[in-house]
Amino acid sequence: MHPSQRRCARCALRLGWAMPDCPDCARRPPAYDRIVAGCDYEAPADLLIRRFKGERRFALAGPLAGLILDSLAQPDAPERPPSAVLVPVPAARASLRLRGFNPAGEIARALAQATGVPLRPAWLRRVAEGPRQASLDSAARLAGVSQAYACPAPVPPCTVLLVDDVMTTGATLDAAARALRGAGASAVIGLVAMRAPAEDGGMLAQYRLP
Repeated sequence: MHPSQRRCARCALRLGWAMPDCPDCARRPPAYDRIVAGCDYEAPADLLIRRFKGERRFALAGPLAGLILDSLAQPDAPERPPSAVLVPVPAARASLRLRGFNPAGEIARALAQATGVPLRPAWLRRVAEGPRQASLDSAARLAGVSQAYACPAPVPPCTVLLVDDVMTTGATLDAAARALRGAGASAVIGLVAMRAPAEDGGMLAQYRLP
């Protein structure tokens, strides 16, 4: 995440010089307050995600969490309140059957071990299933997860650090943040290992995510 690159201050999208504003946040303001990303989802860094998810290399959760921690250490990163908690984005049942684990959960666990921030995976649940996000365009992603998450109990008025592996359109993080805010969270900051860039014109690129 090179500091010289123009980015959206809210969603961390890398902006082209011809893009005066973030096309996604301007179109539909997200429910999260800020996104902190470890790096852009592109070669060669994308190989880490492919091996982590496709080859079940659990040890890569630590380096991916380290990328996030590096970004959190930058001067422009948001402050972490003492009451902050880590909540991973729950995986769909189809993804759990395919991989046998939740990538976001493993990264969140590594972050908790490195920082001492409490991990609260039970605060957020996946309550609706749909097609895999990697196969959908941005509009279908938004519709597919709009009601996918819920909190089984009220959430204390704290800052939730919402963890995911890759942010593409932001639909998943937005839906999860809306559920957490509706349950009582005072703020939601997304922590993602990698952020997908945009194509020219502002339409988010679709990646063949593993």
